[in-house]
Amino acid sequence: MRKLTLLGGILLVCVTGISAMAQTAATPAKPAGNLARGKYLVNNVGMCSDCHTPMDKRGNLVRAKFLQGTPLMFKPTVPVPGWMEAAPGIAGLEWTDEEAITFFTTGKRPNGTMAAPPMPQFRFNKADAAAVTAYLKSLKK
Repeated sequence: MRKLTLLGGILLVCVTGISAMAQTAATPAKPAGNLARGKYLVNNVGMCSDCHTPMDKRGNLVRAKFLQGTPLMFKPTVPVPGWMEAAPGIAGLEWTDEEAITFFTTGKRPNGTMAAPPMPQFRFNKADAAAVTAYLKSLKK
């Protein structure tokens, strides 16, 4: 009986925690929080600077050209159709919010084509896609 009560208590804590996490995830972020979330996603999840920021000869990011585009330093080992030789600048993103959110939730560009390799076809949720969009638009070109 004691084990059953303990198990029930643990289950209640887990369900309560999951419910609280779901409510937090469903709550829209405030504008300042949205930029912070976008910055985190761009810099720590998407790792966008690895391809979209030039690097010096030592492999360090050229911070003065952060997310301003650069030729890619790597190539596929076999032919990959549509492979992009350069990553475009994304600082000061010029797409509409709707276009950018569609891209970050589906991988579909404004012209209707899918992201070209090596760009991952991200599947962010709408709130995270909006945060990424807001952050990129906030950056100076």
